[in-house]
Amino acid sequence: MHSSIAELEAHGLVEFVPDPGQTYALLDSDGVVTGVIGGNPQGTGWLETVNKTATQAIRQARAELTFSDKQANHRRADCPAVAFGVSFGGGPQAPGNLKQSNEAVFNTMFALLSLNCFAWISGYANALFMAYAYRCYTYSRSTLDKLFSWNPRLRRLFRNNVWAACTINFGPFSATYPHVDCANPCFNWCSVTALGNFNAVLGGHLVLWDLGLFIRFPPGSTILIPSALLVHSNVPISSNEERYSFVQYSSAGLFRWVENGFQSDVSFNKRASASERARRNAERQGKWENGLCMFSRWADIQAGNWKGT
Repeated sequence: MHSSIAELEAHGLVEFVPDPGQTYALLDSDGVVTGVIGGNPQGTGWLETVNKTATQAIRQARAELTFSDKQANHRRADCPAVAFGVSFGGGPQAPGNLKQSNEAVFNTMFALLSLNCFAWISGYANALFMAYAYRCYTYSRSTLDKLFSWNPRLRRLFRNNVWAACTINFGPFSATYPHVDCANPCFNWCSVTALGNFNAVLGGHLVLWDLGLFIRFPPGSTILIPSALLVHSNVPISSNEERYSFVQYSSAGLFRWVENGFQSDVSFNKRASASERARRNAERQGKWENGLCMFSRWADIQAGNWKGT
């Protein structure tokens, strides 16, 4: 269920209003960076060259496409959404390119992601990820480099992208319900970029329920969060407005596949020796602690040691 600004405030959530031209780190009580509000780069014509171009392209695509029932009706939002890229889990025996409902959807998604505006969004999100969560960024990059070298037929979204897949929410009133993305690694960040034409003072906010915040999220802005950990949603916009979104992420199954030597957990357990299985179980027991080590500390970033120790 969507919540209005008044309802969020009645529940004690606090609005944060960032300067769209600045970046802000989200910190926990120990000074660990748990996300970044990226805004949009100033002095680059970002709203004209990126938001406007991407919005027009998605609007036109939505008018021309016929979505499957699975794409039109899903748990995250009440708008059509199409995932594109590479994933693993939920049935397939190995990582593969996400299948599309028909050729028109595939061609449209391919054409959209070929536009410069989406490459610029991806590049900006990648830079934010590297600056604010360097260890997680490099682990993601190393994992995907190994994956795409293992199978060159897997479709990489962008040349230097550290996310395996993306979803475009086709709106026109894209607003997600409270949820977590449980198929993603708990330590990994996803990137969310808001697109469209709407009054960001009145709607479109990103709600981070666990942090007690709702963040003003205007068109063209990008925010990165660990989406498997934080319950998040959006404030709806007005009926005469439009909001779309571009989300980048990677499934946890891809990381396990690479860690297992390019095989599934089932296959690894069948083939591994007793000592190999014992070592893997010990590694898995320390997974949560290792995941926490992926996060940066704000004090390190301020000191210029943004790569950590």
